[in-house]
Amino acid sequence: MSQKIFLCSICNINSGTCKEDCKFCSQSVRYKADIERYKQKPLEQITQEALAAQNNGALGFCLVTADKGLNDKTLEFVCNVAKEVQKVAPKLRLIACNGTATKEQLLELKSAGIKAYNHNLETSETFYPQICTTHPWSERYETCQNVNEAGLVLISGGIFGLGESQEDRISMLKSLASLNPTSVPINFYHHNPALELQPNSLTTDEALTLISLTRKMLPDADRIMVAGGRELMFGSRQNEIFDAGANSIVIGNYLTTSGRDMHKDLEMLSELGLEVATSVKS
Repeated sequence: MSQKIFLCSICNINSGTCKEDCKFCSQSVRYKADIERYKQKPLEQITQEALAAQNNGALGFCLVTADKGLNDKTLEFVCNVAKEVQKVAPKLRLIACNGTATKEQLLELKSAGIKAYNHNLETSETFYPQICTTHPWSERYETCQNVNEAGLVLISGGIFGLGESQEDRISMLKSLASLNPTSVPINFYHHNPALELQPNSLTTDEALTLISLTRKMLPDADRIMVAGGRELMFGSRQNEIFDAGANSIVIGNYLTTSGRDMHKDLEMLSELGLEVATSVKS
């Protein structure tokens, strides 16, 4: 039986409005990156993107907002979006990614049809102050705990190539393992000239080794997903991520950067003899 690959699509429903100082993120207003910025994406556009994702085999559809965390206005918007998306693309499994959140907020998302919540640790607790000073790593960890307590599927991962050490990477993976996430998105830092961080210096071989390490340290995770930075990090060697241990990818565009055409990813999977997952256990 061939390996089945879980496809996920991201929808940036609120862009470039965050006031935090995360040094890896072009959505922060502090760095004035040349990106599209808007408070709320029109509902018609969101549902069109959802339908396109469903038609291209995506099972997961992630509703992302660019703020530190949920407030009443954002919570209401995400819930309304979730209800509308379910009408036009009922096969999609809705994921929310809205920053720090309380258990009560997460339960409200759940009642609106959200099945999973994505909140990344980003890096190790020790290295985190080097990339963000406006909120602590502990808030990220606590939100992940809240997701588990609310009974939502936890999606949590991090970013490699921020200038962290190998010890930091191992520490982050140990912290992730303690949260028992169902899906672990691995991102590779994609540099924007407006950001203070230096460009990602990882080699393709090193990146593949980090995928293998993630799979080894989180053996109980259903999915190891290669997300942001895939095209830039792996180029013509993207097919090798699956042998390294990945069984999930993001298709289409990312938050503020373009991914390759969805059809190219589908062609790649077909050529590799990999099936697209049509259902998910958790």
